[in-house]
Amino acid sequence: MRLFSLGVLGAVSVLSVTPLWAFDPVMPGKDLSFPRDYGAHPGHRIEWWYVTGQLESAQGPLGFQVTFFRVRNKEAENLPGRFSPRQLLFAHAAVTDIAAGKLRHDQRAARLLGGLVYTREGETDVRLDDWTLRRDGASYRTRIDADGFAMELLLTPTQAPLLQGDGGFSRKGPRPEQASYYYSEPHLEVTGRVALEGRDRAVRGRAWLDHEWSSELLAAEATGWDWLGANLEDDGALTVFRVRDAKGGSVWATALHRDAAGVIRRWSGADVTFVPQRRWTSSRTGVSYPVAPRIEIGGEAWNVTPLIDDQELDARASTGTLYWEGAVRVAGPRGAQGRGYLELTGYSERVPF
Repeated sequence: MRLFSLGVLGAVSVLSVTPLWAFDPVMPGKDLSFPRDYGAHPGHRIEWWYVTGQLESAQGPLGFQVTFFRVRNKEAENLPGRFSPRQLLFAHAAVTDIAAGKLRHDQRAARLLGGLVYTREGETDVRLDDWTLRRDGASYRTRIDADGFAMELLLTPTQAPLLQGDGGFSRKGPRPEQASYYYSEPHLEVTGRVALEGRDRAVRGRAWLDHEWSSELLAAEATGWDWLGANLEDDGALTVFRVRDAKGGSVWATALHRDAAGVIRRWSGADVTFVPQRRWTSSRTGVSYPVAPRIEIGGEAWNVTPLIDDQELDARASTGTLYWEGAVRVAGPRGAQGRGYLELTGYSERVPF
């Protein structure tokens, strides 16, 4: 598996030299349409389905993450044979056991192959061997059988999709082409089971789904990004992210809040700042992460607190990345409270994409 993963990474590295015009573009003014856009968009360079959530069980609280990445490998499209790596699929999964203070995670990588590894167009249906994420009627089902843990979850939307950016056109940098199509589904109601070391736990909670696809790499000066998605206790939803340079400054920053009535507010640029309040350094890798930032949005502060500090994921055997991604609580203005996930990338080295 290690050698196969390195072979896949070699194919991914070629993508950095493939010109933008070789892929389907991301343009403003496109109307996202469902269920069509729940599915895969294989003409674009990169795409991901990203589910995070916090769960309750009789044995204590848990955080979880399931992510599938699809990458179009343009350089392989003229190679003959069904085993040609024209489309690549990566998957990450993790469970945070809050009471035990322990994160379990696993990863996979493969080329798309018949009925074993695939992404479907027109509806969410993603499979990497026995790891799956698919829509079943109005709900999602995900099944993960990983090293030391397993999940089988039903995720039911309680709100309409949240179109990020301008109607789903989400800028990621100073140039217009540095953008993605991007929507979220906050406040997914979750039921199911999580097994840790072979012992099942019945779970219930809330989750957040992001689906994003793009063809442009990050700006040349970008090294990584910080992202927060939070389900607020008043049924509102908060998304904040910034693309970061090597000195810790923001190449691009934006925030979006939707309240329970569906009213959306947006901020960008200097109105969105991340101020580290506390850092955690990994004893395994030596990387230091700002795990407890204060995020200033339009002059108001949101304080982020990790449920445990050690939520570092080492995905260098699949996507080539080392990052922190974990369950957090948020506290904001006028007593606002919420739960979500914080992602911190590019703190060890520049993200390869």
